Amino acid sequence: MKAMILAAGKGERLRPLTLHTPKPLVRAAGVPLIEYHIRALAAAGFRELVINHAWLGQQIEDYLGDGARFGVSIRYSAEGEPLETGGGIFRALPLLGDEPFLVVNGDIYCDYPFARAQQPLNGLAHLVLVDNPAHHPDGDFKLRQGQVSDADGEGGCLTYSGIAVLSPALFAGCQPGAFKLAPLLRQAMADNRVSGERFDGHWIDVGTHERLAEVEQLIGQGR
Repeated sequence: MKAMILAAGKGERLRPLTLHTPKPLVRAAGVPLIEYHIRALAAAGFRELVINHAWLGQQIEDYLGDGARFGVSIRYSAEGEPLETGGGIFRALPLLGDEPFLVVNGDIYCDYPFARAQQPLNGLAHLVLVDNPAHHPDGDFKLRQGQVSDADGEGGCLTYSGIAVLSPALFAGCQPGAFKLAPLLRQAMADNRVSGERFDGHWIDVGTHERLAEVEQLIGQGR
């Protein structure tokens, strides 16, 4: 299975760190955030990675190179202007092939066991969900008996972690350009074609300086 790391965001809430450094190269405990993902994916047996980028993207290519020093092969999908999550993945599909692939947001920190993702996909998507963090108390989706459904306003939702296995067929009929992933997922949920799991390990959406400090604290504790 191939894996794609989404790395095209500007990271505006992490300014001034991201004024001259792309968000995936912001360091936590001295190591760029994206490097934690790459090392974890390599340890889980992933060998072919695709990384999209936009803001200061050449810095990402210069730092990671072809991935050989991490034991992986990296190909890049340069966007110029950000295409949002859906559009970025759609643009990279020629690099990802015809089989289901893993997608990981580049701006999260987690200890999710990526080897678990290398299982047959039953449907169009499999989402990893986590308990709602303080900054997102209402969550995104519901999980019942391994199936994911859209929120119904009655509570009990979990938060999408930014980790998923997707089928290229999820993007059937899409056109090039900027568009979000969520509407595609919700349509697939309506057709009962999205499975999911709850992950209760360490997970942080590194969107602010405070959460970056949380990551450094976790790393300092050896987690």
